[in-house]
Amino acid sequence: MDDLFQVSYKGIDIAGVDEVGRGPLAGDVVTAAVILDPSNPVEGLRDSKKLSESRREELAIIIREKAIAWSIARASVAEIDELNILQASLLAMKRAVEALTPQPGYVLVDGNRLPQWSYPSEPVVKGDDRVPAIAAASILAKVQRDNELVALEQKYPGYGFAAHKGYPTAAHLHALQSLGVTPVHRRSYAPVRRIIEAQG
Repeated sequence: MDDLFQVSYKGIDIAGVDEVGRGPLAGDVVTAAVILDPSNPVEGLRDSKKLSESRREELAIIIREKAIAWSIARASVAEIDELNILQASLLAMKRAVEALTPQPGYVLVDGNRLPQWSYPSEPVVKGDDRVPAIAAASILAKVQRDNELVALEQKYPGYGFAAHKGYPTAAHLHALQSLGVTPVHRRSYAPVRRIIEAQG
């Protein structure tokens, strides 16, 4: 990982923020914000998508133990359908940062867009593989969301949520066709909307 961004700068706490779940057809979009402790570093941080599930689970425990502060927030399926996924993701990021105690002096956000807020901040493209705090946030958000989708498998058996985590796989689309749309599906997404319209 490039050391382009430090964990803190002249005593200012820097928060990293990332989201998980823009692409899936079901479930909330989940965000995390993390302020890492420069005196208690977490080894092995990188983009959560490049880590095995077991390694993400291990690192999530370590991050929660070692970080100065961390929080997890979300935007609901209803908010995604009302606002659109980009605006819902930005809202969830804002909620995550606002939940941090202490509050950060600066915020680095994965991607190329910033929420509407008053925090000194900047977006970082591919930040989850360049900024330790963003990598930590991506790990916490992904572990949280994956666990929630596994739980949805119990609530809505047959859809395969534990396997595909809500993404539009062939198996998921087939389940939608045969079983119908659940309350956790995003109705504004084209594959879901088409099934609702077809089934009247």
